[in-house]
Amino acid sequence: MTAADWTTAVLLPLGALFALIGTIGLVRFPTLLGRMHAATKPDTVGLVLLLLGAAFQLPGVGAAAPLVLVVLFQFVTVPVLAQTLGRVAYSRGETSNDHLVLDELNEAIELAKKDAGNSGGEQDR
Repeated sequence: MTAADWTTAVLLPLGALFALIGTIGLVRFPTLLGRMHAATKPDTVGLVLLLLGAAFQLPGVGAAAPLVLVVLFQFVTVPVLAQTLGRVAYSRGETSNDHLVLDELNEAIELAKKDAGNSGGEQDR
C-alpha cells in the first residue's frame, strides 16, 4: 500500500463518521437552530474529508481540481444558507427562545427600531 492509499483509508471513514455524527445530531437535537447547526457544520467537514480522500486516488492534480471547486462552493454556500434560514425561522417565530443562551438578534432588532425611531423624529422637526 502506498501513502496515498493509507491517507485515503483514513480520510474516507473519518468523513463518513462526520456525516454520521451530523445526521445523528439532525435527528436528536430538539430545536430548529440546533438541527440546522448539525446539518451544516459536521456534514460540511465530512464532505471535505470524503473529497480529500477521493482526491488522493486520482491520477493528478488536474483531475482533483473539480473537487476543490466543490469544496469551495460548499464552504461559501452552506453557511450563508444556514444563516438565512435561521433568520427567516427566527423572524417567523419558529425558534424556541427557551434554548437560546444569548439572543443577539433580538438586541440588534431592538436597537435598529430605536435608531429608526430617533432618525424619523429628527426628520419631522
